[in-house]
Amino acid sequence: MRALHFLLLCVLGAALLSSVLCNNGLGPDDCCFGFYRGELAKARISSYQDTDTRCPRKAVLFTTKKSLKICVDPKLQWVQSIMQQLDEESL
Repeated sequence: MRALHFLLLCVLGAALLSSVLCNNGLGPDDCCFGFYRGELAKARISSYQDTDTRCPRKAVLFTTKKSLKICVDPKLQWVQSIMQQLDEESL
């Protein structure tokens, strides 16, 4: 009976350890799984960044002046326009 308790304790410990190690992955931090459906004013945007190449969907993350991150489709004309304006301002 004592051996059964010890075995059960070892299995439980291994399960807890594996769940901790799985949560500590090296995946990308910011991925987009949906896009903002409206159009944003350039005056609200302070910066942008492309999502990591390991993300399932290519996207752009706009950061607003209130530090909100908004996922947008990089193929849209208004998104490209804002990105170009931000690039020109940074020069």
